[in-house]
Amino acid sequence: MPRLNTKELMEREAKAQARKDEWRSIYEDCYEFALPQRNLYSGYYEGRVAGKAKMARVFDSTAIHATQRFANRLQAGLFPPYKQWCRLEPGSQIPEQDQVRAQDIMDNYTTRLFETLRQTNFDLAMGEFLLDLAVGTAVMMITPGDEATPVRFNSIPQYLVAIEEGANGGVDNVYRQLRIKAEAIQREFPGVNMTAELMEAIERKPDQELDLRDAVIFDQESGRYHYHVFWPAKKQELFYREMRSSPFVVSRYMKVAGEVYGRGPLVTAIADIKTLNKTLELVLKNASLSIAGVYTAADDGVLNPQNIKIQPGAVVAVARNGGPNGASLAPLPRAGDFNTSQIVINDLRMNIKKIMMDDTLPPDNMSARSATEVAERTRELATNLGSAFGRLITETMVPIIARTLFVLDQQGLIDLPLKVNGAEVKVTPVSPLAQAQKLQEINDVVQYMQIANAMGPQGQASISVPRVLAFIAERLGIDQNILNSPEEQEQIMMQMQQAMMEAQQPAQPGAVNDGGAMAGAMV
Repeated sequence: MPRLNTKELMEREAKAQARKDEWRSIYEDCYEFALPQRNLYSGYYEGRVAGKAKMARVFDSTAIHATQRFANRLQAGLFPPYKQWCRLEPGSQIPEQDQVRAQDIMDNYTTRLFETLRQTNFDLAMGEFLLDLAVGTAVMMITPGDEATPVRFNSIPQYLVAIEEGANGGVDNVYRQLRIKAEAIQREFPGVNMTAELMEAIERKPDQELDLRDAVIFDQESGRYHYHVFWPAKKQELFYREMRSSPFVVSRYMKVAGEVYGRGPLVTAIADIKTLNKTLELVLKNASLSIAGVYTAADDGVLNPQNIKIQPGAVVAVARNGGPNGASLAPLPRAGDFNTSQIVINDLRMNIKKIMMDDTLPPDNMSARSATEVAERTRELATNLGSAFGRLITETMVPIIARTLFVLDQQGLIDLPLKVNGAEVKVTPVSPLAQAQKLQEINDVVQYMQIANAMGPQGQASISVPRVLAFIAERLGIDQNILNSPEEQEQIMMQMQQAMMEAQQPAQPGAVNDGGAMAGAMV
């Protein structure tokens, strides 16, 4: 595909944005009631009103808290901070005789990878990324850094991004709205095309923010990505570069066939969220009526309704308080009490928490829960995620690791000649959620071994202990450095057999006579 010019880029970006606008009403409700602080809809971005209060219509925080819990549980289960949550392993294209040596090399790469991640802002960006994923679509931008921070992770708000799908349902093209100060453009994009309009903007108003666009377009023929930065207001391209890897990682929680954008648990729960919010709004209005009330006043020339203050200790001057003409001031009877809070609020809150998988542990004043119960709840969370768990691995974990390794390789921090494509190098999750599923496989193997051992010698002969141990080590993600090689295992077995044979040899004759003499003396 030839390189696109600015006009073609603007046309494709406008079409992608138009398709995204079809989702605006769905995503806008989710952000307004569950993620108000990350809400850029309703004119918050276009109006440049950063810092404005965004919770004017929010009366209940259940959805906000449940969404935070959802993101925190996913991060703790899939990307736990300061822990190793995946492992690099040789793929099927690596010869079997080289698998052990290749795994040793992969373990070194894994160690270096997570040492680098701990130097970066990955954990912070991942928390924001998972909040957007609760709505349905999340975007992460991974770019090279400096010596102190080798890789930079930036969670891009979903509002700023429009995407296009390519082959096999993958996201190939990404368009992003970018707002940057004029004086920072040269530092952000070294080698930028300094047009006359850009130079004028930098000289006259260096602190003015310019609305730019950047786009990543995948070239099907060459397999490379075209990265463009253009200025829509001036219809000028400011920066261009070819790349072998896209800096954007786009993940969808769940996707319906024929749709490009994802649907998260908040899309499912938004009906209950809005109903709960409206119910509490009406309850609060009913409470205000109960406190202040509504009154009728007679226009008798003495009572002035404009000067009346209904408050404790107030004295209201009236001409009469009763009689044939009625009271000058009397409360207006209400049709009835709005008392639905006891009927629906608790049910709605439980439904929202269930959809958001906010299954919290019992409070501290309850009896202590065992580690087995906590592990079972982790496994239940992995089960409830269903197909979303696999999409989180294929669209989030694997692309993040592949892009990070690519950046480290480009900077010369590692030398990785292989591709992270599942055939040469594969990414295996070893996070708590992934381990919860693998523990079931281990339990099945252990149960089989118990049954086989109970069958006697024939059952015991059917089990290869070294292979079983290798299977368990692989499922638990044990580092190969702490395991003995097959040659070392064979040497240790020979030493143990030799020690057993020496222990079973009869004692020396002299020792027997001494023992007999001692026995005779004792008699």
